[in-house]
Amino acid sequence: MDNRVLKNVVQKNRGTKTDLHISAIAGFIFGVCLLIAVGGAIVSDGRYADSLLSAWIVLWMLVGTYILYALKVASQWEKAVVLRLGKFRGLRGPGWFWIIPILDSVTTWIDSRVMVTPFSAEKTLTKDTVPVDVDAVLFWVVWDAEKAALEVKDYQSAISWAAQTALRDIIGRMMLADILVGRSAIDEELQHIIDERTTPWGVTVQSVEIRDIVIPQDLEDAMSRQAQAERERQARVILGESEKQIAASFSEASQAYIHNPTALHLRAMNMLFEGLKEKGALVIVPSSAVDTMNLGGLSGMVSLAQNNASREEKK
Repeated sequence: MDNRVLKNVVQKNRGTKTDLHISAIAGFIFGVCLLIAVGGAIVSDGRYADSLLSAWIVLWMLVGTYILYALKVASQWEKAVVLRLGKFRGLRGPGWFWIIPILDSVTTWIDSRVMVTPFSAEKTLTKDTVPVDVDAVLFWVVWDAEKAALEVKDYQSAISWAAQTALRDIIGRMMLADILVGRSAIDEELQHIIDERTTPWGVTVQSVEIRDIVIPQDLEDAMSRQAQAERERQARVILGESEKQIAASFSEASQAYIHNPTALHLRAMNMLFEGLKEKGALVIVPSSAVDTMNLGGLSGMVSLAQNNASREEKK
């Protein structure tokens, strides 16, 4: 059992135990009655018989004790479940109300505010047998305090376990990839399943939110490498598409030179000139291009000019 879930269940069980729920105003009235009883006995000491003083003290003590246990005060968000001789008497609150001690008992105080219950599923296998840890939060509210008190022993623990089992069931029916990318779908399905289970208990589920999904470290590293390889593949595809576009551009440009050799000759001369402008540049030209464009004389002229320039620099 998950230690965190066990801790939550223990805390909730403590919170749902029946208590006396003695209000502050009832305690104050009990104190006043005690002062009246003691103070009256002290003031009347010697004037009346001891039996009468004892009856005075007992009377006020009984009045104070009755008020202490009969007067209850429920907060604005609370509903008190009252049983009379073990049978359901009704709901009381919010505000102050009276019960008959011994005959009546307030067994449960139902909180009608929106409650938050964290739950988790640890080491749960997905459909493709991958262990995952999933943490989630459940938002729910009691809409029928009578059912919550009478239909289930501990509705808070029951809701926690129902949410956990539903989460494990959903994880076991889904692939890991669907769990990682489909959190919203899991939230909606969890809400539907848990709400269907808790409606007979007078509880409705408002929303469910997946907080975190933890996968094994080895699998996380493998998925990271897979994502990196996918990005490299996309980069190579983009590079190939670029090469195709460049080739298409050259093919289109060649159509402009196919019937105009003079333009092709001038373009080649310009490219060669641009390459030779850089000092120390080495340009390799095919022999066929040299013969076609008469580049031998031009290369010699360029070499002669460079030699002359170097001699002038030495002088």
